Amino acid sequence: MRITVLAMALALLAPFGIMRAQDEGTKPDNTKVNRRDRNKSEVTADQQKDNRDDRQIAKDIRRAIVKDKSLSTYAHNIKIIAENGGVTLKGPVRSEEEKRTVEAKAAEIAGHRNVKSEISIAPSHEADRAR
Repeated sequence: MRITVLAMALALLAPFGIMRAQDEGTKPDNTKVNRRDRNKSEVTADQQKDNRDDRQIAKDIRRAIVKDKSLSTYAHNIKIIAENGGVTLKGPVRSEEEKRTVEAKAAEIAGHRNVKSEISIAPSHEADRAR
């Protein structure tokens, strides 16, 4: 009986120890990016209009990016903001090649003139931690 109670107590408390250990690790620091996006002149996802054309463009670009399994998780998580037919891409990718690939996929769907890229290259140590 004591062993059962002890085992249950450990099972209930284990996740708290794991979470605390994760919190003590190195946290990603995107303070500069978040500060940039607070600027009223910066385009953010919450500014995307809720019209069918913009939603479809963003959806098609996201689908094309995620379908490409050669791209990293960073690239799969790029912010895609469609507004009045124009598209802004934001966020980090792991390499210049990934940046070009994501930009090309967006341009195929929205048109070269309609894509604004604010994609950055993640420092290698940051990319390695994300694995």
